[in-house]
Amino acid sequence: MNDGPVPAVHFATSLSPHRSLSAEGFKWLIRGAIAANLMIGLPMYLLGAWPVMGFMGLDVFLLWFLFKRNYLDARRSETLVLTDRELIVDRRAPDGEREEHRLDAYWLKVELGEENARLVLSSRGNRVVIGRFLSPDERAKVAGQLKAALAALRTPTYRHAWDG
Repeated sequence: MNDGPVPAVHFATSLSPHRSLSAEGFKWLIRGAIAANLMIGLPMYLLGAWPVMGFMGLDVFLLWFLFKRNYLDARRSETLVLTDRELIVDRRAPDGEREEHRLDAYWLKVELGEENARLVLSSRGNRVVIGRFLSPDERAKVAGQLKAALAALRTPTYRHAWDG
């Protein structure tokens, strides 16, 4: 059962962190790190400085762990949907946790901080910071698109019989 007409979608986008290294590139990075460490560590081992090999293995493990953690964080996302009535911000954390914010579209204000440091959406006392993982240029682009969509939403268009 529907209470009324389905609101029109005026703007929709999905935001996610950018990762420049592919899975195949990650494998080659680890292989290169292992090869470089073997080239340094093997002569040290043969000269009697065997503890160096342990530290060489430790730095490869640390490199692997940090990149895996980075790829896990890349599963974060935010979806923005602007309808006639509201802006829906749907956040998904890497662990699957979901958070949803609904802001009144009529009162919605888009604020970019100094040097595009943060993008804040506010409406009737509610504030939501979005796109923390985006670059400043990407935040400015999203803010511009959202402001344009809000301007189009707030500018009424009338269809008359003589318009054709």
